[in-house]
Amino acid sequence: MHRLFVALRPPEAIRDPLIDTMEGVEGARWQSDEQLHLTLRFVGEVDRALANDLASALEAVRAPRFALQLRGVGTFERKGRVGSLWAGVEDSEPLNILQRRVERACRAAGLEPVTRKFVPHVTIARVNSSTGPISGWLAQHSRLALPVWQVDAFHLYESRLDAGGAHYEPVVAFPLTG
Repeated sequence: MHRLFVALRPPEAIRDPLIDTMEGVEGARWQSDEQLHLTLRFVGEVDRALANDLASALEAVRAPRFALQLRGVGTFERKGRVGSLWAGVEDSEPLNILQRRVERACRAAGLEPVTRKFVPHVTIARVNSSTGPISGWLAQHSRLALPVWQVDAFHLYESRLDAGGAHYEPVVAFPLTG
């Protein structure tokens, strides 16, 4: 079985300033550099045949390159508690179009549709009830505005879980067109 997701990988010039924000919240589980990504579609556990069908369907996705900017920070709740800290994404119609095309490819490969609204973000940390206060971190980074970067590909990733946490490995890159 393969645990997969489809994502954008910010370049190092974007990841470095994100890493610089990763302090000031006691007990937060900060993401590693390799974990920084913007999920277009979480796939989950699939067998090799479905993984191959998915890769073929994603190969057919056509979309132009586009500019993207991370801006602002926020939280997601899980079971009534804050579960993660994230960097937001400046509103981008090209990103929304790409995400819809990736979703269509996933359905064409035989995956169940995702009904949850797409909220583009890059997860920075996982938090739980034992994590220290986050309000100071949110205030300090509320005006986060990273440089614009050119998105020229999206990737199919495999996620491997072990005692040290999740490790994300790009499996296939799908270039965007001019």
